[in-house]
Amino acid sequence: MEGIARDVWVVANERELAGRLVVPPAPLGIVLFAHGSGSSRLSPRNLAVAETLHRARLATLLFDLLDADEEDDRSKVFDISLLAGRLSAATEWTRREPSVSALALGYFGASTGAAAALWAAGSTGSPVSAIVSRGGRPDLAAPVLAAVTAPTLLIVGGADEAVLAFNREAAAQLRCEHRLEVIPGATHLFEEPGALTSVARLATIWFVEHLSRASSP
Repeated sequence: MEGIARDVWVVANERELAGRLVVPPAPLGIVLFAHGSGSSRLSPRNLAVAETLHRARLATLLFDLLDADEEDDRSKVFDISLLAGRLSAATEWTRREPSVSALALGYFGASTGAAAALWAAGSTGSPVSAIVSRGGRPDLAAPVLAAVTAPTLLIVGGADEAVLAFNREAAAQLRCEHRLEVIPGATHLFEEPGALTSVARLATIWFVEHLSRASSP
């Protein structure tokens, strides 16, 4: 695939966060990934989804929400406001990066990263145009859910019963365009055959539709 693929650094509150930017030819938009607790920019599940997005002409930025000194600090791993601030810093970075600065922007969040994505999207002036949550904890962003305006897709495994309940409760609080998709038989990490493929397909359709719409004059 031609285009851009390079390692980058995102600075947030004097912390340098490692990232990987991939920009396919003639991109339709860019998706920033917010990984879950205990994970990183190298999450194999997020990388698999990102590869699918690249084939659909969507750029991606996968980056670490915490640096090496913070990733074992449980108080930071579950500090949704802090993680949302890091995602907002990465968003500002994309607005200054010439290769993607003009692109419509989406967030893909997993587990606690989905809460961070919704928290960042609920802030005043957020430029995000679409959100996808994979096995997310949107309930952890409850204070800002009603303020989110970006179309939001919640994807949950049918066998992930506790998280499914959290998502149903959160969906009832969203005032934006939203949809809850349940992958039958899938557990929290979508390790079952075909489950992650379904996640990637649903996310791609959602992002292509809404980021293309946001890019239209």
